[in-house]
Amino acid sequence: MSAVPVWSVDPRTGNPREQVAVEATAEEVDRAVRSAHAVRDALADRVARAAFLRAAAELLVESGEHIIEAADAETALGPARLTGELARTAAQFRAFAEVVDEGAYLDVHIDHPDATRTPPWPDLRRYKIPLGVVAVYAASNFPLAFSVPGGDTASALAAGCPVVVKAHPDHPATSELCASVLRRAAARTGLPENVLTVVHGFDAGVELIRHPLVSAAGFTGSVRGGRALFDAAAARPAPIPFHGELGSLNPVVVTAAAAAERAGEIGTGLGGSMTLGAGQFCTKPGFVLVPEGAAGDQLLKTLTETVSSTGSGVLLDHRMRDAFVTGVRERAALPGVDAPVTPGAAGEHSVSAGFLTVPAARLTAEGPHDALLEECFGPVTVIARYASVDEIAAVLARLPGNLTATLQTADDETGDPDAGPLLAALTPLAGRILVNGWPTGVAVAPAQHHGGPYPATTSTSTSVGATAIERWLRPVTYQSTPETLLPAELREDNPLGLPRRVDGRRA
Repeated sequence: MSAVPVWSVDPRTGNPREQVAVEATAEEVDRAVRSAHAVRDALADRVARAAFLRAAAELLVESGEHIIEAADAETALGPARLTGELARTAAQFRAFAEVVDEGAYLDVHIDHPDATRTPPWPDLRRYKIPLGVVAVYAASNFPLAFSVPGGDTASALAAGCPVVVKAHPDHPATSELCASVLRRAAARTGLPENVLTVVHGFDAGVELIRHPLVSAAGFTGSVRGGRALFDAAAARPAPIPFHGELGSLNPVVVTAAAAAERAGEIGTGLGGSMTLGAGQFCTKPGFVLVPEGAAGDQLLKTLTETVSSTGSGVLLDHRMRDAFVTGVRERAALPGVDAPVTPGAAGEHSVSAGFLTVPAARLTAEGPHDALLEECFGPVTVIARYASVDEIAAVLARLPGNLTATLQTADDETGDPDAGPLLAALTPLAGRILVNGWPTGVAVAPAQHHGGPYPATTSTSTSVGATAIERWLRPVTYQSTPETLLPAELREDNPLGLPRRVDGRRA
């Protein structure tokens, strides 16, 4: 069987740029996983691991000019956006190095023997250990921060897990370049290069999730693709955790008081957020509940002006462009749907931003308008005009799980009686709740949560922030174990200086 070439393609023209690699065969995937599995013990040293993560950040920045050039050529995201994404990507590695240094992620608990308990307690010592080889499935819309050098990779390496990345076909050259940087960082800090490996090809991705030495997986992409891999992970003879980010509508509710107070400001902010990056952010506000009446009309007037002044954009690939054009056309054709600014094709390779409006009453029960409650990837949002708070509640009750949910309320909450009940109604829908902000932009911070109820994600974990490391660990308890046999993390004298709880108290 002849090798299947992997081409780098320019989305601005649709033309191939260069052959980057060939798709991995089942034998090559097996070899990559076994090579990763063979070096897992090399990541056991926390000091070496933290040094590796910092070296990765340093080398990514040093190679920034070449990485940004390659990523822009393959994604059309532009140097400004990619420069910011590279800075974020490097920051993730530095942040996880700090997490490793601190050691709190090990969640050490020590309970000494206590014969007065019923039943009596033996000596129990608990901490967390790495799962093993992690498969990472790269995202299309973030060629750096959610791909080969992204948060899944950084957090898995921080946990002590070798990583095999299935590269995204939209940016194979960027993937190879970033992989070479990470492998150089490993070598610079005395670790084997095979702590990070990249494979290409759809079939390779399927083989990867099925491989018996893969212990967990992280995915960012479509509902269809993610669900297929999630099902495959669960169907293995030994099922494995699958942490997938699949899709999100990211609803926004604008209260009547907020619209009356600052309709123009909200319309401008919404227009900027929904068109950012050509509407290709996973946190794009794709569905907005706006009140009927003069204040809501003013909001839409400002939104129309903002979106109309936004230039056409190039999506990540032509398949996504075709899906966007078809999706907005089908939605716009539904009864009662208007398009104050018509989204769609702007040329052979580009698209124009726009938005659709519909009475919220058409969405309170199952019907053909349900398509408006599904994510449409690209620069479009749906505005549902509501007549009452009860109508808002009826629509929210029909929404799927989301990464974010946003409430736009009056600056003086005491003058906005709907704010409290609506915030309570939004909270079950998403992993991050915003008030008077916009969801695009996900800070890499310890308190961050980037996840949400299905189909936003397939687990309750976050893929951004310090606690993302928890996905790749499992707890283990040693009972009545002699000091000489205990791991250093659990010894009585705490030789590693780890934060821990001893007999229920923080030590």
